[in-house]
Amino acid sequence: MPTETISVASVNAAAERLEAARAAAALAGAEALRWFGASGLAVRSKDDRSPVTAADLAAERVLRESLLGRFPDDAFLGEESGAVGGTSGYEWIVDPIDGTRSFIRGVPLWATLVGCRHEGRGVVGVIAIPALDEGVYAAAGAGAWHVTRGGAAAPARVSARPTLAEGLCCSSDFTSFGRRADARAGEAARRRVEAACGTLRTWGDGYGYLLVATGRADVMIDPLMNAWDAAAVETVIAEAGGRFTDWRGRPRIDSGEGLATNGVVHDALLHLLTNPASPAG
Repeated sequence: MPTETISVASVNAAAERLEAARAAAALAGAEALRWFGASGLAVRSKDDRSPVTAADLAAERVLRESLLGRFPDDAFLGEESGAVGGTSGYEWIVDPIDGTRSFIRGVPLWATLVGCRHEGRGVVGVIAIPALDEGVYAAAGAGAWHVTRGGAAAPARVSARPTLAEGLCCSSDFTSFGRRADARAGEAARRRVEAACGTLRTWGDGYGYLLVATGRADVMIDPLMNAWDAAAVETVIAEAGGRFTDWRGRPRIDSGEGLATNGVVHDALLHLLTNPASPAG
């Protein structure tokens, strides 16, 4: 959990925005579910060749209207609709359907991500998995909480597994290591990670980070990551007792990559990712 002192006013503002984030995520998730599994859902490719559907656009519209309707002075950044400026110092960063490829194939592991930052620091995060009726949410200084199937919220905590050899490592797509700008270095890093970790799974996108936050996975790594994928994650993982950084160990969401762990194995992962001389096991 973050160690810096958080003022009462900041705590209250974060709590208010967490309530709004959870409500907006629920509305957007319900909108996306209306399209999930529907026949004839049109899919087009964006400039970066990632897919987008009418469901993505509709769910993001719900998020934007809900959040800015309540906090009109806040800034907003959405994957599909872009940026809106603000004056309050708070910025919402959202991904309405994180895992669109899963969504269009009827796989239920896509997420609705809602993050809020204040003056460049994460203060609120919601990772919702609408098709599973599961989610995890957090506010700075207030811990992380796990809810599933309409039950009561329970504290979300990362695992205490001490070594990578015992760990479960997730990634949205292990082949994306080779799509980094430094493709050869990315592939070499992938091989080192695969050799070091006990179990590897592609339970990725927001769902992989939810697994880390609730102690079921120990590592979630993304070689390619956008700010709207990371903004919700940074606060959730920190408040669950873990660490979220880029591959250089910096607590940033704009480096184009991400790494979340239980904290115990974080430095070992960073060493594997950045040191070509690292042993494979």
